[in-house]
Amino acid sequence: MAIEGRSHSRAGRIRLGMVGGGRDAFIGAVHRIASRIDDHYELVAGCFSSTPEKSKASGADLGLDADRVYADFARMATAEAARADGIEAVAVVTPNHVHLGPAKAFLEQGIHVICDKPLTSTLDEARALHKIASESEALFVLTHNYTGYPMIRQARSMVESGALGDIRVVQVEYPQDWLAEPLEGTGQKQADWRTDPARSGAGGSTGDIGTHAFNLARFVTGLKLQSLAADLQSFVPGRRVDDNAHVMLRFEGGARGVLWCSQVAVGYDNRLRLRVFGSKGSVEWQQEEPNTLWYGPIGEPVRRMTRGGAGVGEAGLRGSRIPPGHPEGYLEGFANIYTEAAEAIRAKRTGGVPDSAVTFPTIHDGLEGGAFVDACVRSSAADAAWVTLDL
Repeated sequence: MAIEGRSHSRAGRIRLGMVGGGRDAFIGAVHRIASRIDDHYELVAGCFSSTPEKSKASGADLGLDADRVYADFARMATAEAARADGIEAVAVVTPNHVHLGPAKAFLEQGIHVICDKPLTSTLDEARALHKIASESEALFVLTHNYTGYPMIRQARSMVESGALGDIRVVQVEYPQDWLAEPLEGTGQKQADWRTDPARSGAGGSTGDIGTHAFNLARFVTGLKLQSLAADLQSFVPGRRVDDNAHVMLRFEGGARGVLWCSQVAVGYDNRLRLRVFGSKGSVEWQQEEPNTLWYGPIGEPVRRMTRGGAGVGEAGLRGSRIPPGHPEGYLEGFANIYTEAAEAIRAKRTGGVPDSAVTFPTIHDGLEGGAFVDACVRSSAADAAWVTLDL
């Protein structure tokens, strides 16, 4: 059985660069794989580390020409913009505090930016980057990869079509256990920078995974947040950022929600879950079983919908590549973001407009994420007082 998903034009691969993502960097490899799944991009240049030697070695590992492996991102942006065969887009996959500089440098050269989340480490930096991106002709894509899952797209289309009625309650949670012990004290690279407020920002779990949960709830429901009340904890002794958070949400129009994110939830690997309840029905999705969406229409038995299966509409089929029952997941979700971005970039090449079905997280989603973290920190410092997002 074949999936009738989108068809892709091969009007020349998009020349891609990368900042960060060198040897031993998990997320860099994820972005490189995702960019190649649908064969839209070719990695041709990079500045893979703040250490020139490591950047050079990483470029050699990837088979790049030595003259297109750079010691710093500013020189890369200038040099690539001047080349006739220079990069058209750059993936920024550095730690949070090194997002603004590279994104700014490439946007100002008219090069499209595909940036890992969260947008920046501080709200002030997020505002600054939002202004730069808004004034640039280049695209800015934020890789909130969970929005790329087909059944999340299906849930969103069901909300938009009115199948759930008026949204009343939204529950989203993202528990992990990998920081249940002071891993940062062992020299583990990922834990080290994620628990350092100078590099991660004031939010720990709120910035790292809470922004994913918040973005997912916004993406599926379309609801705008009115205010929130947050209670943040740092359970591991000596930890300088939060590793657990409970957040109550009030949306415009009267819907209510709750968000829980934790990196000390022992026994949980990566259990992102979203539940949306409306006046006519509900949906539930869990990242560890991403090919299934549970739909509960009022007064009827709950239905199990599967990726590519019966009842799934165009939105759910759009990001599917293989038949139902063959699992798709994390890498494919990332790939859908890259492929949507490719369609928009190709439209830019010709001065056209991408298909209306093309969707990906933008600079505004990043600004909202930064404002969400800022509001959580402010609220918790005020004994979980209700606050609004400072956009």
